[in-house]
Amino acid sequence: MAKESAARPFYTVLVLALVCSALVAGSAVGLRPRQESNKRLDQKKNILRAAGLYHKGDNINALFAAIEPRIVRLADGTLLPPGEMDPATLKQSSQDAAASEPLAGDDDIAGLTRLEKFAVIYLVRKRGAIEQVILPVRGKGLWSTMYGYVSLSRDFNTINGVTFYQHGETPGLGGEIENANWQTAWRGKKIYNQDGQPAFRVVKGKAAPDGALAEHQVDGISGATLTMEGVTNLMQFWFGDSGFKPFIERFHAKGGIHG
Repeated sequence: MAKESAARPFYTVLVLALVCSALVAGSAVGLRPRQESNKRLDQKKNILRAAGLYHKGDNINALFAAIEPRIVRLADGTLLPPGEMDPATLKQSSQDAAASEPLAGDDDIAGLTRLEKFAVIYLVRKRGAIEQVILPVRGKGLWSTMYGYVSLSRDFNTINGVTFYQHGETPGLGGEIENANWQTAWRGKKIYNQDGQPAFRVVKGKAAPDGALAEHQVDGISGATLTMEGVTNLMQFWFGDSGFKPFIERFHAKGGIHG
């Protein structure tokens, strides 16, 4: 009988590891297009949910055909003409130094560090007129960056809906920002006060039942104080001067978006 080589088990394991690695790598590459497609589909679903246009079982792509993506220059609120830049290929990464600006400590209440120069927003029209504008928001919570969409009605102030779709907050506590019942309480609330300043906030405990504060407050989630502070901070930031306020002021003064 041939003598067993002491190195044979090593080579066997090495070959097996290489084969397994090749299979895993091949699966990852092969599945990537499907994963990207599912990611885009989930994004569309959350945009539609924020606008109150999606119900379980609906055809997401068919519904999204009525949504108009547009690009806003955040610095001055300018809405770029259609075709000047492609919303589908715009990289909205604050990590890209060429496409973003650093945020000063006092201005960075959402914990972003850097802010992209352009943002993709989504318009919902009815018979040519803007019915809703859906804006992307994000900010630091307790453990993670929380990503969501906020839909405003045609007055550019009343919240029509909200969705948080990506985060790493504590399940059952801060993770309840995904709870549809909690998100429903946002509907009809106002972003800005009479002085035009961002006034919306998530309060600890119960929101004011009536009076001037009631239209700007929603109940906090019990046991998730720091996550709730993060939600308030991101809303204050994105609807403030560094976020979408220049855009909102520009087009509210014009009576809406035309063209």
